[in-house]
Amino acid sequence: MTRNPALDRRTILKGAAAGAALSITPLRHVRAAGAPVKVGVLLPTSGVLAFLGQACRRGIDLGARMMAESGAPAMEILHVDTESKAEQGRVAAEKLIREGCSVLIGAFDSGTTISAAQAAEAAKVPLVVNIAAAPQITSQGFQYVFRNFPPGATLVYNAVARIKELSSLTGVAPKTAVLMHVNDTFGHAVAKGVDILWQKLGVPIEIVDTISYSRSAKDLSVEIGRAKAAEPDILMPVTRVNDAILIVRELVKQNVGLLGVIGPGSPGPYEKAFTDATGKYGDEYMDCVPWYDPTRDKTKRAIAAFADDYPDQRFELNVGFSYEAVEIVADAIARAGTGEPQALQAALRETNLQDHIMYGGPITFDETGQNTNIGGVLLQNQGGAPQVIGPAEIAVAKPVFPMTPFAER
Repeated sequence: MTRNPALDRRTILKGAAAGAALSITPLRHVRAAGAPVKVGVLLPTSGVLAFLGQACRRGIDLGARMMAESGAPAMEILHVDTESKAEQGRVAAEKLIREGCSVLIGAFDSGTTISAAQAAEAAKVPLVVNIAAAPQITSQGFQYVFRNFPPGATLVYNAVARIKELSSLTGVAPKTAVLMHVNDTFGHAVAKGVDILWQKLGVPIEIVDTISYSRSAKDLSVEIGRAKAAEPDILMPVTRVNDAILIVRELVKQNVGLLGVIGPGSPGPYEKAFTDATGKYGDEYMDCVPWYDPTRDKTKRAIAAFADDYPDQRFELNVGFSYEAVEIVADAIARAGTGEPQALQAALRETNLQDHIMYGGPITFDETGQNTNIGGVLLQNQGGAPQVIGPAEIAVAKPVFPMTPFAER
């Protein structure tokens, strides 16, 4: 169910609902005069990434609704499906630019984002990246690309730092670990990053084995058997959602005894599909990821509004970062006072959003277009949902560590 009607391709939201029931913080400047500013959104809402792209779209639509209700400048949101194909990024971006979009948001997948960024740069139309971690997105000298998501190295750094803090949070000091990772580009990059940063940060846990597996694997019994034989204190899987489910089921089947399962910067375990599929056995699984700050009033309002619009869905990082992308664009339009792309690019460079929903410092962009103030949290599934257990300043639950043995659940 959604409060916003399912306009397949286009959702028009005008800022006519200022002062509505949701008392979110008004933007600081008057809305742009004239017609709504066209904002193009590129997401993979079909194909292999559709599940994640649709979550992002829910964040975009929620952000657009709440910006309109706060009195933000009028925006017309145009959605285009990139079909989970990297080459469609450029095609979709060019289509949206031809339709008069002054600014773009997208595109979740790194390959698609790079493709779209090339088109945006050539047309001198700003692109605000909601999610995509490849370092080259902000290392190629693009002038019109602004990323509000951590690059891969920062993702891993934050994750390793949170794992290092685990002993001080729990009073339990694991000594050994096995690192498992999916063997796609993402999995290899994270595993390599963990290996480098483990030494650099002096994490006092020995990685006794590293095990990779196919992204298309349907059975991980051999890999889990190998991990079990190493007798680690913790297992650190780098997964997507489906293989994370396979891992938990195999851990239960082989009754593997562990102090904990901790994903180092890994998608999957916080998603509703994972907790629904694994039930009580997915509880106490930890993950280190960028996440929303549950202590902020603005976050609480966004989560409440999301629950009204999508009662069967979960507000998670895909939703949160997509919501923030809309807020960043609305703020830039308000300060620019126009929908002219070059004015929006200049305004985006001066972004300084102090009050926002994702954990970290103010949203600002450095000379490469990267927001370097995004933090990482330690999550643990408890009662079938992810809870923030670290850092202590925003924790809403206490860690359960060591985890409850599977046979005792």
